Amino acid sequence: MGVKTHIDAADIAPFWEARTLHPTQDGVRDTVYWLDNDYVLKVFEEASVESAQREWELLASLAPLPVPRALTPVFALRGKSALVYAKCAGTSPNRPTENQIRGIGAFLRDLHGRTRGKQSGNLPLFKRERLAELIARTGHEPFSALFAELRIDLRDEGIIHGDLFPDNASFCGDELGCVYDWSEACNGDFTFDLAVTALAWCADDAHTRMLLDAYGYTEAIERFRPYVRYAGLYYSVTRFLAGRDHTDLWEKIQ
Repeated sequence: MGVKTHIDAADIAPFWEARTLHPTQDGVRDTVYWLDNDYVLKVFEEASVESAQREWELLASLAPLPVPRALTPVFALRGKSALVYAKCAGTSPNRPTENQIRGIGAFLRDLHGRTRGKQSGNLPLFKRERLAELIARTGHEPFSALFAELRIDLRDEGIIHGDLFPDNASFCGDELGCVYDWSEACNGDFTFDLAVTALAWCADDAHTRMLLDAYGYTEAIERFRPYVRYAGLYYSVTRFLAGRDHTDLWEKIQ
C-alpha cells in the first residue's frame, strides 16, 4: 500500500489545477493522491491505457449508482494512465451495521441488474482455472485440498466488482455514499460477487441473511456457503502470494 509513483504540482498542472497534493495510503495496487482534499488522483500502476479507459466507461455507465465520478478523461502521467475523480462522501465502516449490510446488498442487486450480460475486456480473475494456477504457485496443500472439495459452478453472468470489502465502500451514517476501487471488475458469477461481500461484511448467519434478503437471493443459506468458502479461498491465496496475512480469512472458511 502507499505511493509508488511520486507526483508534484508541475506533473498534474496540464490536466488539473490543484493547490495541494496529499499522498495517501489508500491504494493497494495503484497510487492515490488527494487534490485540495476534494478530489482524488488515481495513477494506474499496472493497468494499460485500455484497461483504465474501460474503468472510465464502466463507471460512466453506472452513474446513477453511488460510484466514483470521473472528472477527466484518461491521461498520461509519468508514463502511466491516470484519472481525477470527485472525492467520495463518508467513511469506510470498521464494523458494518445491520443497515449498512442491507445497503450494500441492495447496491449489489442494482449493480448486477445493470451489468447483466455485459462484457468487460479485463481478465476474468475469479475463474476456477485461474485459481487453480494460483494455488499451484503457493505449494500450500491446505489450499489445494479445499479447492478440490469445492464443487461450484461459476457462471459468466455479467460484470462484477469482485473486491467489495468494507474498505472499498463509504457511508454517511447508514447511507451508502460510494463504492470504489473497480480495478478487479471483470466478468464473473453474481453469486460469487455477493459471497465476497458476505465473507467481508457478515459476522454470522443472521447478518448473511440480511445481506441476501436485501439482494433478493431466495435460496437456502446452505447453498450459498460454498461460494463464501470459494471467495475466502481466493483471497487467502492472493494474500498468501503477496506476502500478506491471510489467517483471518482462512479461519472464517474452516
